[in-house]
Amino acid sequence: MIGLIGFGGIWVAGRYLVLPRALLWGLAGLWWVVLLATNSPLVVPAPDGGVSAGFVGWVTFGFLAAVVLIYREGLGRLRARVPVAAAVDDKMRPAELDRYARHIMLREIGGMGQRSLREARVLVVGAGGLGSPVLLYLAAAGVGTIGVIDDDTVDSSNLQRQVIHTDARIGMDKVQSAMIAMQALNPFITVRPYAKRLDADIAEMLIADYDLVLDGSDNFDTRYLVNAVCAKAGKPLVAGAITQWEGQVSLYHAPHGPCYECVFPVRPAPGLVPTCAEAGVVAALPGVVGATMAAEAIKHITGAGETLQGRLMIYDALYAETRVIAVKRRADCAVCAGV
Repeated sequence: MIGLIGFGGIWVAGRYLVLPRALLWGLAGLWWVVLLATNSPLVVPAPDGGVSAGFVGWVTFGFLAAVVLIYREGLGRLRARVPVAAAVDDKMRPAELDRYARHIMLREIGGMGQRSLREARVLVVGAGGLGSPVLLYLAAAGVGTIGVIDDDTVDSSNLQRQVIHTDARIGMDKVQSAMIAMQALNPFITVRPYAKRLDADIAEMLIADYDLVLDGSDNFDTRYLVNAVCAKAGKPLVAGAITQWEGQVSLYHAPHGPCYECVFPVRPAPGLVPTCAEAGVVAALPGVVGATMAAEAIKHITGAGETLQGRLMIYDALYAETRVIAVKRRADCAVCAGV
């Protein structure tokens, strides 16, 4: 009992006097030696001439304590080696390591995943409702090169939902306004603004320069064009769409899974699916869907978790319902059947 009280006293002293860890272990070891000495056969001989139970007990206690100490020390060194080996990059500045610390400590991302984000080249089609959260979160996440293409300018009616823009930038090209916000958020990224409409003349050349495309456009011509070019080039595509209270997201990557046209082979008749300008949209919906698109991009780039490839997520903000349905590649798809 006295021996245990001694160990307790050392622990209490170390806690309240903030003694160095090495000193605490040294005091504990010294106390253990004292206990061995006072219970040794030379001091307390056993009736049968052997060793006392107290001596055997303290020897056993010391052995078990040594095993636990060695295990903890070895485990601690292994844990310390993993994040250091993964996170330290001689090209990543201390300010970047601090900025992305919450990513680096995630085992699904870590230092290698953050470096993958840093080296990624992502093109975002549209700097409006969906593009706003997509661009902000990709910039915040540290995606190294972000291209954004949009031919529109900032209008006061955009500000109800397009949170990347501000009242002071009304009349400015959306891509320039977006670049200002992104670089203000993260100066360590490169933003490439394209103040033009994505059409067939430039789509292939532009998309070829990027690893991943996120489509937040608001018209079917652009959606089907982006899908066709991505499928032909084998580029992964995260596509989202919103209207009124509902949105949807998926990751399309032919030939590894369905393309957009596999899931939506027939374009809606004109006027059947109204745009946000025609039907309205609740302010927060683009944020939910756009953030999901950004999360899908981060997962795809880092290899974390399971993406929405082969699945379509449908979100209903009005009734707070989310559904995920399986989607498959069509053998007769006009776009990716021959890919």
